[in-house]
Amino acid sequence: MIVASKTQPAVAIRAAYDAGAREFGENYVYEGAAKKSELADLNDIRWHLIGHLQTNKARLAVETFAMIQTVDSPRVAAAIRRAFGRTDVDVLVEVNIANEANKSGARPSDLNSLVETIRDDVRVAGLMTIPPPGEPDKSRAHFVHLREVRDRVAAQSGLKMTELSMGMSDDFEIAIGEGATMVRIGRAIFGERSQ
Repeated sequence: MIVASKTQPAVAIRAAYDAGAREFGENYVYEGAAKKSELADLNDIRWHLIGHLQTNKARLAVETFAMIQTVDSPRVAAAIRRAFGRTDVDVLVEVNIANEANKSGARPSDLNSLVETIRDDVRVAGLMTIPPPGEPDKSRAHFVHLREVRDRVAAQSGLKMTELSMGMSDDFEIAIGEGATMVRIGRAIFGERSQ
């Protein structure tokens, strides 16, 4: 479980940590870096970037996050490699599973070529998606599709892509049932966001 801690103060993150959480996800690089610094005494937290990464923030992102879950282009992967200087940064490729015009992420049909292009820049550990909002049970088809796409791309690329980051507070149980290895839970832990 990745605790989605966007907009949450350090005291709330510390409370979740005290309750046993160790994986935390932030949407913004600067906010995540500030929280990591403020909570530096909690040295076994693994921070995940679960929001879009702009290439000009790649260096700080690599210094802050153990995993970047939102790689969606060769440009972003190359920026991560330049920032890190090595190719063993764990990333997930963000997939726009429903091809929504207003969402970032690679199209499912482009994944084979994208993974082949970026595999020398980063270590592709799997895929991530956020299905369209609506009734949670309608997410099931998108989760099934992502799992099938992951299995196909992994087989064709020969990469060990074991991770599927899919599911949030409203639909995480469905996502787990369809093979999610990571779910991003915020509202179910912290309540509604004030911002």
